[in-house]
Amino acid sequence: MFSVIVKLFLTMILSAAITPFVVKLAYILGAVDKPNARRVNVKPMPTMGGLAIFIAFNFSTFVLLREQFPTHELFSVFLAECIIILTGIIDDIRELSPKAKLAGILAAALVIYFLAGIRMNEVTLPIFGSFQLGWWSLPITIIWIIAITNAVNLIDGLDGLATGVSIIALFTMGVMAYFFLNMTNVYVAIWIFAMVAALIGFLPHNFHPASIFLGDTGSLFIGFMMAVFSLKGLKNVTFISLLMPVVIMGVPITDTVYAILRRLLNKKPIMQADKHHLHHRLMQLGLSHRQTVLVIYGLSLVFAFISLLYPLSTLWGSVLLTVGVLIGLELFIESIGLLGDDRQPLLRAIQRFVKRMEKKD
Repeated sequence: MFSVIVKLFLTMILSAAITPFVVKLAYILGAVDKPNARRVNVKPMPTMGGLAIFIAFNFSTFVLLREQFPTHELFSVFLAECIIILTGIIDDIRELSPKAKLAGILAAALVIYFLAGIRMNEVTLPIFGSFQLGWWSLPITIIWIIAITNAVNLIDGLDGLATGVSIIALFTMGVMAYFFLNMTNVYVAIWIFAMVAALIGFLPHNFHPASIFLGDTGSLFIGFMMAVFSLKGLKNVTFISLLMPVVIMGVPITDTVYAILRRLLNKKPIMQADKHHLHHRLMQLGLSHRQTVLVIYGLSLVFAFISLLYPLSTLWGSVLLTVGVLIGLELFIESIGLLGDDRQPLLRAIQRFVKRMEKKD
């Protein structure tokens, strides 16, 4: 284990060392993010930072930690990674359409399902018992990968935001894989921690004020790997095993869900970008760039700690914990106006209840 820790440390150093070269490459290839109405940067910034993470991560898994991983799965996932990275690089240079990006994610997801064999197969639910997903396994697995990949892509709006949130989520996922998922091999946890090490090495270059952005190369790659890693614990889905990765990735999933709801309520296309995401709202409330990122880091840590309670809880304890999380999350979302200042049903219901109680007194 000491040897593994040393190699993870080397992965972190490699990622930090490679990033300045990727900065230069981004300028050469024209992968530069120019300021516009949707951006918070005020000057052109090199993007495509995810390439440094990709190189460091795969050097770690193919060279430093090669003996830890099964060959077929490692190479199969690598093929899917290459599809995602290529999609991201093209998007950072030429800006692909949403449909073209989706096609790239779909192609990589199909490799994961058919070649790597990483998929959801069986579901066990309270009262209903266990049942095989059968042909439903394919669409459910594909939807899961696409949803998580896009969720991380959507929160990549501030320096260091997606990188830091992903470090917290993946580290928690690694702890879960090592201690709670009862896997026959610890290689999944080591795989996840290799990704964490690559991200930590990249973060100093990406934190505000950043010298390079993740770009779609990075956000798509990170989101895709988070989806794949979470699927390793969801082969046989139970109520608790399904909730754990959802709560761990609470920040990107929440932002995505409320973005979809907001656009549906405002009768706008779901794929239409806007400046009303979680980080945008916090900045509109007066927080600085760095303060906003740190607040969202804190929110991610809260989700991480809550997720660690699930394996220690009974079924009904998990249900009550989930209800509490949903209520607390809704109150937070309404308080910052993520859906709009005029859409605060729970807060208004509480206000009406308090007024009635005051009248009775």
